[in-house]
This record gives sequence, C-alpha cells and structure tokens, in this order.
Amino acid sequence: MPKFENPLAGFGVTFKAMFKKRLTEQYPEEKKPTAPRFHGRHQLNRHPDGLEKCVGCELCAWACPADAIYVEGADNTDEERYSPGERYGRVYQINYLRCILCGLCVEACPTRALTMTNDYELADRTRESLIYTKEELLAGLEEGMVDSPHAIHPGMTEKDYYSGLVTEAAPGTVQQEARSRGDVPAGRDAGERAQEAADDSSEVRR
Repeated sequence: MPKFENPLAGFGVTFKAMFKKRLTEQYPEEKKPTAPRFHGRHQLNRHPDGLEKCVGCELCAWACPADAIYVEGADNTDEERYSPGERYGRVYQINYLRCILCGLCVEACPTRALTMTNDYELADRTRESLIYTKEELLAGLEEGMVDSPHAIHPGMTEKDYYSGLVTEAAPGTVQQEARSRGDVPAGRDAGERAQEAADDSSEVRR
C-alpha cells in the first residue's frame, strides 16, 4: 500500500481557497462591462441619410471560416433604392450556431457596412432564433435618417457617400414603397444552402 507521510497535505489547496475572497458576479442583474473592441453580435450599418452601406458583394461570406454568413445581392433601381451603389444586400443572414466571432468578416467588408457590437447575450431556446436576418442585424434609425428604400441625396454620388459628404437625409426625402421579391425564408441554414449549391454544380459537371 502507498505510504502517506502527511495525510493533510492533500487538503492544502482546499484550506487556501477557504480564506480567499469570493468573486461572485450577480449576472444578469449586474452585467460586467466588456472591452471597447469586444467581438459581439454583428450590426449592418447605415449612411447618415438612412441608406444601407452593404452592397451585397458577399466578401464577408467568403471570408467567414465557419460558413456562417449567407448573402444575396440585388440591383438598386431609382424606384427602389436601398444603397447609394449599384447593388445592395437583399438577403443577409448570420448563423450564430456556427459563428466563432473572429471578426474576419468585418475586416473583409470594403464599405464598413458590417461591424461588431458589445452585445454578447446570444443564447436562445431554438436553433431558428439563432439565425439572424437582415432585419435583426440592420442598425436602427437615428436623427436625420429616413428608412430605406429612398432616393439618393440630390447631387451626390456613391463616392461622395463614402467620403463622408452626406451628413443627413435631404429635405423632403420620403421612403419608397418596397416590393416583395420572394426572399429566402428566415431561419434556413446557410450551410445547407451552400451544400445544395455544391451539389447542383457537381450535377452539372457530370
């Protein structure tokens, strides 16, 4: 049988911990502030007049190592304009069941349309509720903004928007009537869509 020289030596860690100050956090009543550059829930940003910064280029989806982002772009028209450029993100979904909050999508975005907030409370009861849609990710309206779609600021170009020359919506700007385009139903897995696309392309090659 093994010989124990000091039977109380094994309780040393326990005795030391007994006299330490307990660090109990009263969450969720008292929430600990996060670091300024904490990687939390994503946000799709707007221009100061309310138009969307996302141009539907899908670079964020390509940069995502977890295949958590799904984007479908569409063309703007003068009658229904969502961004100052030629295209906008018609469908935008982030699957937080897969997202690892690495921030590579933010670095890939050429228009600074996608940023990350300090919101870290992403737990929920269903899988579908953790697939965030464009409506859930799009930033709210601030003073001087008009909800998209609406016409571009008179006399301004797309370059002027990204140069910061547009500071608010032009007087008389009104929201245009949005038409239904048959968006992909919310909650559909981005990975499933990518797999279906791969299956379709393999069928074509055969």
